Amino acid sequence: MQPALSVHALSKRFGDRVAFNDVSFEVGRGEVFGFLGPNGAGKTTTVRTLGTLIAPTSGSALVAGIPLIPENAVEIRRRISIMPESPGLYLRLSVIENLECFADLYEVPEPHKRIARALHAVKLDERARDLCGALSKGLRQRVALARALLNEPQVLFLDEPTSGLDPAATRDVHELITALSHSGVTIFLTTHRLEEAERLCDTVAILNTTLRMLGPPAQLRTQLFATTLAVRTRLPLPDPDRVFNGLPSVEAWRRDGMGSYSLTVSDPTIAAPAVTRALVAADADVLSIGESLHSLEDVYLELVDNDANPPLGRS
Repeated sequence: MQPALSVHALSKRFGDRVAFNDVSFEVGRGEVFGFLGPNGAGKTTTVRTLGTLIAPTSGSALVAGIPLIPENAVEIRRRISIMPESPGLYLRLSVIENLECFADLYEVPEPHKRIARALHAVKLDERARDLCGALSKGLRQRVALARALLNEPQVLFLDEPTSGLDPAATRDVHELITALSHSGVTIFLTTHRLEEAERLCDTVAILNTTLRMLGPPAQLRTQLFATTLAVRTRLPLPDPDRVFNGLPSVEAWRRDGMGSYSLTVSDPTIAAPAVTRALVAADADVLSIGESLHSLEDVYLELVDNDANPPLGRS
């Protein structure tokens, strides 16, 4: 099946300033694709480019199966939606009046049916007559999402959809995103919430002008960090070298604190039983042995810190 987005060597410059450079990736249909990076990394400019709001300087892309060229802009816009961080709703109008206004602007076919489906999708059927100005920020985000669904897009670009929301409202938006992806809508999610990306996204791209890493969150962790076992004993080992050195799959160890040790291993399924046996043989009171799992935040900070502090000699 043709991917929902296919981007090849895409770049955008504004005079001498590079917004993003040589970016390539593919997003499958129905996938949730996380787009991460620090402020100024080029994320919003990439979304605006793929959304036909600005033209790329070089490179190519297919958006919802259509080549990203000026002649195809109108057809691409019919197949996508962009929900910006600031919803831009008319606060003196009701929810349904806002949706009717935008359905008319976008010349949506069968507007009443589309509005009813969008309201049902975001669970706002009972609030359709409420003024938008009287709604909480979380509910206004739902209205904005309903507006983005009016044209029943194949690809939905979401820019910081949970920014400023409380945990309950954030959970509701997450459930909506998951439901949309399960229905076949491709979600392009720009976020600074790394735990959000780890929870929702099938694939994550980390951008800092250039694409720094790309892949499923679990794969990015294994690419960037060695596999480690965290060992805790009730009392410090009198001779850790004697216990850990020479064990199968254990490559190195270090002390992390009183009775805490971190072991670099090549295969945790081999190392963990061997370490357990060695500790028992040493009469150690074992509190826990488990694989240390780095988070997506660890991956992100490692890359961003390296970019902020390049090694000597790097231009």
